[in-house]
Amino acid sequence: MKKRLPVPPTKSALLQVGRQARFLEQGRQMLEKKRDLLTRLVYERLAQYRELRAQTQRELAEAYRWLGIVQMRMGEQMLRQASVGLKPAVTIKVVARSSVGVEYPSVSAEPLPLQPVGLMWTDVSFDEARLRLRELTVTLARLGEAENALWRLLAASRKTQKRVNALKYNIIPRYQATVQHIRAALEEDERNTLFQIKVLRTRKLA
Repeated sequence: MKKRLPVPPTKSALLQVGRQARFLEQGRQMLEKKRDLLTRLVYERLAQYRELRAQTQRELAEAYRWLGIVQMRMGEQMLRQASVGLKPAVTIKVVARSSVGVEYPSVSAEPLPLQPVGLMWTDVSFDEARLRLRELTVTLARLGEAENALWRLLAASRKTQKRVNALKYNIIPRYQATVQHIRAALEEDERNTLFQIKVLRTRKLA
């Protein structure tokens, strides 16, 4: 037997609890729609995350390959001298974004023109390595946003599912059981009243 609400079995209580039960049912339906939408967004973000992760691994391997080449051709000391004073090759902007009520940082990374290096003995592999690292930085920024959004959407989806379960299996059944109990009590009172009236009529006719 489901636990009922501690309310008296009156008509006013029946109306009030009935309205609350309908309101909770509407809330459950809305939460289920939100949960379904969040689930769809999670799968979309998961596919995007996997794609960006694979792209990052490819670009990371290529960037390290060119770093190895430029280090062999220029040497570590010359490479350090050529890198001194270089400005950032990427501009990054972070703004707040919201999706289905879930907030997460949106990261936009835009590549900038590579700053020319005036030192002699620089190799063409140096610029190639810088290009690869610039591409990698942009991809890493996109990957960071996708991963952050994925985890936040997943957490919101789980939280919404818990609320749906609480309403569906605990809260709403309590209200429904209370409504049934009040109706049964009122019907019993009505039968008793009718019985008493019938007894009184019978006594008057006797």
